[in-house]
Amino acid sequence: MPGSQLKRLKASLKEKGVIGPQLSKKQKKRNAQDGKANNNRRFQKAAELAGIREEFNPFDLKHNARGPKFQVTTNRPATSNATKGRPGEAKSLGEERRRQTLLVELNQRHKAGGIVDRRFGENNPHMAPEEKMRERFVREKLSHKSSVFDLEDDEPSEGLTHMGKSLSFDNTDLVDDFEEDDLSSGSNAAASDDEHRGAKRMRPFDPEGEDDDQTEGQPERKKSKQEVMKEVIAKSKFHKAERQAVKEADDDLREELDMELSNLHALLFNRRKAPGVGETGEAEPASAGKERMERDYDLRLRQLAQDRRAQPTDRTKTDEEKAQEESKRLKELEDKRLRRMRGEEASDSEDEEAAESQSEAASISGPVLFEETEEDDFGLGKGIKTRPTATELGFDDEDDFIIEDNLIASDSDLEPVESHASSNEEESDYEDDDDEFTKGILDEEEVQNPVFGNQLAGSAASTDPRQDSNKLPYAFPCPQTLDEFVGITRGISTEHLPTMVQRIRALYHPKLDSDNKSKLAGFVTVLIQYLAYISNSTDLPPFSVLESFIRHIHSLAKSYPIETANEFRSQLETFGRSRPLSPTLGDLVMLTAIGSIFPTSDHFHQVATPAGLLIARNLEKVPKQITDYTQGVYLSTLALQYQQVSKRYVPEVMNFCLNTLCALAPEKAKETLGCFPIHEPPPGTRISDAKSLTVRKLIPTDCVANGNSNEEAVSTKLAVLATTVQLLDAAADLYSGKPAFFETFEPVKNILVHLASKPCRTKFPTALNERCEKLRSKLDKMLRLAHVARRPLELHHHKPLPIKTSIPKFEDAFDPHKHYDPDRDRAELAKLKAEHKKERKGAMRELRKDANFMAREQLRMKKAKDAAYDKKYKRLVAEIQGEEGRESNAYEREKQMRKRAAKR
Repeated sequence: MPGSQLKRLKASLKEKGVIGPQLSKKQKKRNAQDGKANNNRRFQKAAELAGIREEFNPFDLKHNARGPKFQVTTNRPATSNATKGRPGEAKSLGEERRRQTLLVELNQRHKAGGIVDRRFGENNPHMAPEEKMRERFVREKLSHKSSVFDLEDDEPSEGLTHMGKSLSFDNTDLVDDFEEDDLSSGSNAAASDDEHRGAKRMRPFDPEGEDDDQTEGQPERKKSKQEVMKEVIAKSKFHKAERQAVKEADDDLREELDMELSNLHALLFNRRKAPGVGETGEAEPASAGKERMERDYDLRLRQLAQDRRAQPTDRTKTDEEKAQEESKRLKELEDKRLRRMRGEEASDSEDEEAAESQSEAASISGPVLFEETEEDDFGLGKGIKTRPTATELGFDDEDDFIIEDNLIASDSDLEPVESHASSNEEESDYEDDDDEFTKGILDEEEVQNPVFGNQLAGSAASTDPRQDSNKLPYAFPCPQTLDEFVGITRGISTEHLPTMVQRIRALYHPKLDSDNKSKLAGFVTVLIQYLAYISNSTDLPPFSVLESFIRHIHSLAKSYPIETANEFRSQLETFGRSRPLSPTLGDLVMLTAIGSIFPTSDHFHQVATPAGLLIARNLEKVPKQITDYTQGVYLSTLALQYQQVSKRYVPEVMNFCLNTLCALAPEKAKETLGCFPIHEPPPGTRISDAKSLTVRKLIPTDCVANGNSNEEAVSTKLAVLATTVQLLDAAADLYSGKPAFFETFEPVKNILVHLASKPCRTKFPTALNERCEKLRSKLDKMLRLAHVARRPLELHHHKPLPIKTSIPKFEDAFDPHKHYDPDRDRAELAKLKAEHKKERKGAMRELRKDANFMAREQLRMKKAKDAAYDKKYKRLVAEIQGEEGRESNAYEREKQMRKRAAKR
């Protein structure tokens, strides 16, 4: 059984050496010699007593009385449950900290002013007086700010100086300059001193003289405040004079420009001065001069009202920025084309952004003069480029409206339009805009022609009998029907028809008259009808004329897309209903124009899609004569051109080309050449005895001519066969990236092998055999590459999915205080939530302790206040009662004395 608390305390004190038997004198002397001072012994004893006191105070430590919650077997060292903290110390520290912070704030609440002790080290009992003084000195030096008039900073370390010389007498160079003769006797000395001081005050300040008096090698004298202010005032006056001179020069220049403003105004508006009074020799009446002045004023007022405000110009862009913008624009156009090719609908937001950007560009650049954009506003597109444009080849496009010089009469002696217009000073602003616009349409000679001048002024169409050197009139009416156009072209050679169309477009431009827009809308439909009409005529026009017509229609389609598309659809509808399997030359030209005008790469197009269906329908028919093969070859060429960008596979083209090679082969193949439908050709279709002929190119008349001689028929068959071989070559390049390239072109290779056999090769010209052999070797390489590049179907390469198991997962180093969550994000979130919860609980605990502390302090303050009040109240009551007692006693004594006096 353990002993009592007293016995345990005595044992601890003896063990620590606090109590015990007294030391002998020798032991005390030995301890003194070892250096054990009494002061250190006293501190050591105090520390040991504090340790014993903590050991014998069980309430100062936090214990877990119940022990561990669960008995766990682990290889970790067992943690002692004896001490888990020191709540007493923590509470006392918290109370002390709150007394230093909260209690101070509580006492200073609702109070203003007060004295704050900011002295260094006053509240620090551990600092010695010397340390406090040293700290104050350092703080004073750090907080000291230098000033311009601070003399202490300029004082040298060796002592005081005057005029660069030391005032100390340690220097041996200094001598006493006192002389007895300088002393004056009596009042004269005082008077002389006063006069000397007055003369010194009245002496003018001469800085230069003083500078000269200074000896060389001495430091520069410090300027006084008066000198510095004089320099500042002088500099300010100098700068003010300079600014005044610059302002006067600007005012003079501005007056000169104002005087020359009238001449600049005339140059800006390109006006010619009217003949003056001295030139005409006639005096102008006052009323006419006043009227002319009012007209000029009104004209200038309208011009100023219609003038746009000046817009800030953009900075010059670098080559890299220009290339980047061009690349961005081309990328946007390509994205739009790809969306149309895939059949995706354009979003409304993109259309609105495009419209806003166009409107902003128009508002910034001012009035737009017939700008033809390449963007497709109605989904009809601009077509694909099957050949270089005229601009790329260096020629002028029809959109530029440039008529050559030989189209204007060289002997024309007409007056220029500009001289006629300059004499009239009442021209409106609209006419001025038209003159500026026609500068880009007509050349100088055509501008001088009055016929063009009248038409550009908006007058009605007129047929002037005067003609150019080619007997072509300068002005034509704008036809609205095909009969009118045919009547106008009667008597005009076919080569001059493009010039006539160009002049009609220039005369009836929409900017010249409000009715011209509807006239040109009808004129473009007439051009399409006339294109089919002239193509079906007996005398076939040159292809350059047809191409010029197509280019004019393409240019007009940008401004009138709806009318152009409707007319082409009408032509296709007529072709599909009346003659679906027997196209004329006009129908072929229509299909060619559609491929050049509209975008054939779109997934669905209002014009290009029906044209492609008609081409495929004609290629599916079984040829009966050589013209059918010629038309089919031409339609196959158009089909490949239509798919030049989108690269869609057209099976009708491949079937027709394979059937054509099999039908025109001199000998029929004995075995099956491929999986495609083979039609038995009519008698006389196969080529025979053509070794001596030359391979030529097909011409448009081959599509309609039937009554040819035997030799011409064989030549046409050779041309059809050679063109079909070229088509297959182009198709191989077009479909080289298709997955089914091997199956598509393996029959072509087999047919070429059949054509290269001896029965067929001996009946072909050498050039055709070489062409077939070249294509066969090319297809061999392409088929091998396609076969090597082909891979079998396989599943997607992905990470193998594990099989779900029900076996529990064990952790070797399991810790119950940790969370094992496989989701890292969820684990981090749980960790943050736990930290937040912990901090929140701690903050709430501290707030509760603060509230309890403030409540206790307020209660203590109230109790102290009440106690003071009670004490004061009792003191006052006691004083009052004492005074009342004294008065009462005095009254009683007086009363008794009176009674005794009365008895006497």
